Amino acid sequence: MIYKIYYQEDMLQVPVRENTKSMYVKADSVRAVREMLKERNINIEYIQLLDGEHLEYEQASPHFELEQV
Repeated sequence: MIYKIYYQEDMLQVPVRENTKSMYVKADSVRAVREMLKERNINIEYIQLLDGEHLEYEQASPHFELEQV
């Protein structure tokens, strides 16, 4: 399954929508995503499962690139 992770780069800063970044990760579950990213110093806002037409739409974007964790 492919997940889209919305995050802030600075763990200590208050989340601001304009500073939210995203990445794509392939994992078995949300828990697995959190486990993979726990070593990074990022503030995870939301983890979204992508499937069906939504996944196809995201894959068509030039910004779609699976993160190697």
